Amino acid sequence: QVQLVESGGGLVQAGGSLRLSCAASGRTFSNYNMGWFRQAPGKERRFVAAISWLGSDRSYVDSAKGRFTISRDNVKNTVYLQMNSMKPEDTAVYYCAAKRLSVSVDAEEYDYWGQGTQVTVSS
Repeated sequence: QVQLVESGGGLVQAGGSLRLSCAASGRTFSNYNMGWFRQAPGKERRFVAAISWLGSDRSYVDSAKGRFTISRDNVKNTVYLQMNSMKPEDTAVYYCAAKRLSVSVDAEEYDYWGQGTQVTVSS
């Protein structure tokens, strides 16, 4: 089992920044590829970014490219999502997730999920 706890969400104005953190415990964190997903009210959970276990492979949804950065610290067992130039359409509950093997944009491939953290961007 891997336990994931997100933090860092909140209310920010358009153009502002937030950094989300996801602390992992349980199994060896460095064995897992990590992803961030988000779910807006009434919408499906959608991929935002992912990072491989070593941090050498990163993927982003097109809307996040150039604005968001995913990173990880395998000593602190934490994955981060730095969000800059935020927009109202970034408003959602953000979830981190973990999976073995390869990086994926498919939520169904992830084995472990955090409880989510609310991000609200005001216009």
